[in-house]
Amino acid sequence: MATEEKREQRLRLLEDHIGRSLSESEKSGELRAAPSYGKPLNFGDGYDETPAELRMSFKMLKDSGFVPPEVELMREIEALRKALAHAPEDGSTPARRQALTDKQQQLALRMEKLRMTGSL
Repeated sequence: MATEEKREQRLRLLEDHIGRSLSESEKSGELRAAPSYGKPLNFGDGYDETPAELRMSFKMLKDSGFVPPEVELMREIEALRKALAHAPEDGSTPARRQALTDKQQQLALRMEKLRMTGSL
């Protein structure tokens, strides 16, 4: 029981420290100066847009390092866009443009199927 009591004591000390830090930040006006003050946090990870029944499984996949095929397609599309934007016009340009168009179409079809059926 001594280890459990020590753990609880450490947690209380940490909570006290966090509380004091927040209080000091509030008094100094630091919190009010933040652009997101008074607004819901936006983590930008799509959590709120993900259906509730899929959140846990998606989190487990993310935590294990799995990248969905759609995300991989998005990365490939972005890489092709950058390559086209920074490369000089040459004989390979039409092939790159076609590859970009193919990937964009493939992604659009996968996303539409996911929207319509809920699965791929």
